[in-house]
Amino acid sequence: MIAEQDVYKIGVLGKPHGVHGEIGFAFTDDVWDRVESDYLVLSIDGILVPFFLEEYRFRGQQSALLKFQDIDSVEAVRELTGAEVFFPFALTPEDEPEDYTLAYFTGFTVVDEEAGELGVIDRVDDTTQNVLFEVGDVLIPAAEEFIVDIDHANRSITMRLPEGLLE
Repeated sequence: MIAEQDVYKIGVLGKPHGVHGEIGFAFTDDVWDRVESDYLVLSIDGILVPFFLEEYRFRGQQSALLKFQDIDSVEAVRELTGAEVFFPFALTPEDEPEDYTLAYFTGFTVVDEEAGELGVIDRVDDTTQNVLFEVGDVLIPAAEEFIVDIDHANRSITMRLPEGLLE
C-alpha cells in the first residue's frame, strides 16, 4: 500500500483526449520524465494507486497527454478525470536538488532555529509571487533567505524565521 508521506503531488489529470484512452495531464513537476518512471500514483477515492504508463507526449511546458496500460477507451479514462497525480519520493533523484519544484517539499518537517519543530508542510501555495509553506494553519514564507538547511534524506527544512512571524 502506498502511504501519503511516501509521495508528493505533481499535477492533476484533465479531460480525455481522443478515443483510445489518452488523457490530459497538467503538471507542476516533470520528474516522472527526467527519471523515466514506469508509473505515476493517482488518488482514486482517497486511495493512492499506481498506474503504469504505456506512453506519453508533451503538449507544452506544463501539460502532456498520458496513455495508461489497460485503459483503452474514452469511458475508462473519463473515470480518471480530475484525479490528483503523485510521484514517489523514493524515485526522485537526490543528486539534482536544483531541479525540484517547491511541491517536492510537501511532507517535509519545518524546524525553526529558535522555535524548534513547527510541523509538516501540508501544501505549497505558489499562487502568488510570495510562495508559502502551509504548516497546519500557519503560513511560512518559502524564501531562500530564511532557509538554513535542507536535509533531503530526513525530509526536513531548517529555517531562521524573522522575529514575530509565528505570532
